[in-house]
Amino acid sequence: MARNQSQLERPLGRRSAFRLPYLSQETVGRISERFARAMGTGAFLIAMTIVVAVWLTWNTIAPVSAQFDPRALNFTLLTLILSLQASYAAPLILLAQNRQDDRDRVKFEQDRQRAEQNLADTEYLAREVAALRLALEEVATKDQVRDEIRSALADLIEEIKPTSKPKKK
Repeated sequence: MARNQSQLERPLGRRSAFRLPYLSQETVGRISERFARAMGTGAFLIAMTIVVAVWLTWNTIAPVSAQFDPRALNFTLLTLILSLQASYAAPLILLAQNRQDDRDRVKFEQDRQRAEQNLADTEYLAREVAALRLALEEVATKDQVRDEIRSALADLIEEIKPTSKPKKK
């Protein structure tokens, strides 16, 4: 009970009547990319063209009492809506491009690191191949061993043969 009283007695501080929802940078970035991706499609352009065509047709042909953006006022509402769309589209598209640039930069750095590693691996393998070639040049071939054995055998046979022939009596 004492704990509840202390919380009730303590002032809460400043409260705002309106709280903005918290959106992380990543969330805003993903939303802007989806928006930019959607605005760059042919389907969006076709749909926008149809909406504008229907808007203009309705507000030109319909009776004056049914028009919501009369031609006499130069389609002011349509102009405002398209301006609003453009004012939001431009920064969102720029944000999406900046995020893409950041991803490209990270990918480029990873590619550069992979290329450095591949170069180091290639240089290591080249040194190993060179070492193997040098080692193979020092290894005796089958023919060389055979010739050495024949030569040693011939020398041995010469040593075993008596040097002097027995005299006839």
